Amino acid sequence: MASGPTMTAPICLVENNNMQLSVNQTAVQILEDISQPVVVVAIVGLYRTGKSYLMNRLAGQNRGFPLGSTVQSKTKGIWMWCVPHPCKPKHTLVLLDTEGLGDVEKGDPKNDSWIFALAVLLSSTLVYNSLGTINHQALEQLHYVTELTKLIRAKSSPEEDGTEDSTEFVSFFPDFIWAVRDFSLELKLNDHPITEDEYLENALKLIAGNNSRIQASNRPRECIRHFFPKRKCFVFDRPINDTKLLANIENIPECQLDPKFQTQANNFCSYIFTQGRTKTLREGVTVTGNRLRTLVVTYVDTINTGAVPCLENAVATLAQLENSEAVQKAANHYSKQMAQRLTLPTDTLQELLDVHADCEREAIAVFMEHSFKDEKQEFQKTLGELIKDKKEHFLQQNEEASVKYCQSRLNEISQVLMESISAGTFSVPGGYKLYREAKESIEWKYSQLPRKGVKANEVLQRFLQSQVSIEESIWQADKALTDGEKAIAVERVRKEAAEREQELLKQKLLEQQQQIEAQERTLKENIVQLKEKMERERENILKEQSMMLEHKLKVQRDLLNEGFQKKSEEMNEEINQLKYRVEATQNNDTPWFAQVLERFGNEIVSIVTAPVKFVDYIARTVNSLFK
Repeated sequence: MASGPTMTAPICLVENNNMQLSVNQTAVQILEDISQPVVVVAIVGLYRTGKSYLMNRLAGQNRGFPLGSTVQSKTKGIWMWCVPHPCKPKHTLVLLDTEGLGDVEKGDPKNDSWIFALAVLLSSTLVYNSLGTINHQALEQLHYVTELTKLIRAKSSPEEDGTEDSTEFVSFFPDFIWAVRDFSLELKLNDHPITEDEYLENALKLIAGNNSRIQASNRPRECIRHFFPKRKCFVFDRPINDTKLLANIENIPECQLDPKFQTQANNFCSYIFTQGRTKTLREGVTVTGNRLRTLVVTYVDTINTGAVPCLENAVATLAQLENSEAVQKAANHYSKQMAQRLTLPTDTLQELLDVHADCEREAIAVFMEHSFKDEKQEFQKTLGELIKDKKEHFLQQNEEASVKYCQSRLNEISQVLMESISAGTFSVPGGYKLYREAKESIEWKYSQLPRKGVKANEVLQRFLQSQVSIEESIWQADKALTDGEKAIAVERVRKEAAEREQELLKQKLLEQQQQIEAQERTLKENIVQLKEKMERERENILKEQSMMLEHKLKVQRDLLNEGFQKKSEEMNEEINQLKYRVEATQNNDTPWFAQVLERFGNEIVSIVTAPVKFVDYIARTVNSLFK
């Protein structure tokens, strides 16, 4: 069952000490214990603009994140508060309150850029908080967004100019909300009422002109429009007009706040709760609390080495950890289910193999559910090896249980016979006939025993083989038998032994055939589930690429409509590359899958059985999946 948070107050997640970032181990342990998907809301903005107050409202509390009532910034680094999501069952709402940008007490403004970049990387919704209006000055203060191309990489090997890399930002950047505090203007444009969103979009329109000042002013506008496809704006009146009360706002009852502000704040919270996305990575990978923990540690460690955080590298690190855990979860599921469903000894080998097939199918499904980016199927092959070893262990246990049970019952049934032999009961004329009757009675009683298991014939064979010399001595000593009858007895014993050997051989051949068929099922199940997962991943890639293309086309149309034809044309190459990628993903269907699956089939077959037996089978299986 997925675990959720139990935090009653926020805690520092990323500490900022003397221009060095570090991760708070207590905080990341909290994240590690959260297995639920997370909705991550981060707030950024200039210091002393009321960011913490908004975050406390999202947490449903008056206080929590420190507000402060002086010009000195209270929040340092990034603080975290994890609470149950109020609208999404089995989801956790992670609130990240960042230290104020532009704090005069900081020694290095570069830290502001890293805090901003981390907020972008970690969140699914980014709230930019500012005072007054969205004007030229407000946009200049948001220059951090223009530095993201230098501070974040999507790929480990981007193009030299960073163009292709920044194109990918759309696929994993958060939704963008601009919260304008202490807003006192009328929402009108050319004397016509406009919405808050229209107010934002109008403010983001580019200014015509080619001088350096205009270009610098346009840069944050362009970055917001290019990087954040989903944008929203909220304006807030002052919560209370009394300046002295405002300084102590966390202690002011709700009823004393400006009614208009209350409505605005409630609308803001409602939007976050209902529209805020679950945090995802590239290709639709859902982020849980423990995955977020890995991302935080990876990004901060990268920044501290002087390198640029790279999403592709972070995802690769996450995949290694997650896939190892996925293998273990799947293997544990197999072991647990086998132990619960099997009653040893099983009556036949097929009975055990049928249970194995069900448990293996479930185990592979568990692995598929919890793994991602297993591009060379290395972890799936590891799971195949583990399951094979575990199956062999259960087969051995089953054989041992069968031997133990059969030997015990056979000892009980044959006890009288063995005592009679020791007592010389059959060492009399006519004793051989009595011995044969006693031995046949034992064989009949043994045959009536239920669920003797796979070693039943072998245990009986060993017992009967141990009786051959005894039987021979009894007929040799039986004076009631003629030489002809003794010769018949010899032939009968030889024939019975041969028949038993033939029966054992037939059983072994049958079991070998059953093992081969089980191995074929294992191979097919791995390939079928891999194909289904790859289909889902391809759909996610196509959905992501289509979203990126749609967004770029919209940006291009907007630029053209605003009269920026040259800038619009400059996007053609980028858009054409995206179109090519979408088309390639749509058409690169059967050949790509067949190639991967055939390679995987050849590798997994070396795990489950001897390759020679399956060369033709692999080809048949792969080909049949695409008919």
